[in-house]
Amino acid sequence: MNRPFQPFVKFPLYILAFTVIGVLFGYLTFKVLSFSRTVEVPDLYGKSLTEAGRLLAPKSLTLKIAGKEYDALIPSDSIIRQAVPAGHEVKERSEIEVVVSKGPRAGSIPMLVNEKLGSAESLLLQKGLMIAKVLWVHSDTVEKDTILAQNPEFDDQVGEAITVLVSLGPHEEHFYCPDFRGMSAKEAAELLKQMHLRGVTKGEGNTVVSQKPEPGKQIKTGETIYLQLF
Repeated sequence: MNRPFQPFVKFPLYILAFTVIGVLFGYLTFKVLSFSRTVEVPDLYGKSLTEAGRLLAPKSLTLKIAGKEYDALIPSDSIIRQAVPAGHEVKERSEIEVVVSKGPRAGSIPMLVNEKLGSAESLLLQKGLMIAKVLWVHSDTVEKDTILAQNPEFDDQVGEAITVLVSLGPHEEHFYCPDFRGMSAKEAAELLKQMHLRGVTKGEGNTVVSQKPEPGKQIKTGETIYLQLF
């Protein structure tokens, strides 16, 4: 007598089953679509770990420290470089690997004054340091590319960016070559020094009889004048 009612019992069960399957399918579809979304990686260079975390969180990205290195410019616990360059797109929930600064290597600043700029940079690199700023200035007495001053000074503790003052050499002035003919070797040498010119003499005499460049020709500071003595 209960058989006519069986379809009415099964029908709600079918609806419930289809509903559960639909919800499950929708959830799985949402998860797949969410996982496949891509986001742009922000620039993390120089940022502290806290700042980097704040930039990554809205993009559903996480930070992973891949290593630590000494760096003379980037403060300790700030990011030196990132595995995925800024502006590139990655999937949400990706890990962004970074290398973090350990700050400058402990020690003191070496003497850089009177060193050539290239030599000073090599010297600092051996100590895990580097020049942060180069200031250039003309000097009539110090050769071009030679360091005139440094900050911090020699033997100071490492703790701030290194700045050096470097010579550009003397100002290049253009003028007409004077007439050295008839001058004594001593007079010619004195005039060359005053005009910041280099002199090369030939002959065993004491009087200038000829010269190159010729008198009146345009020359510049630092140029070489060849003098023939008799």
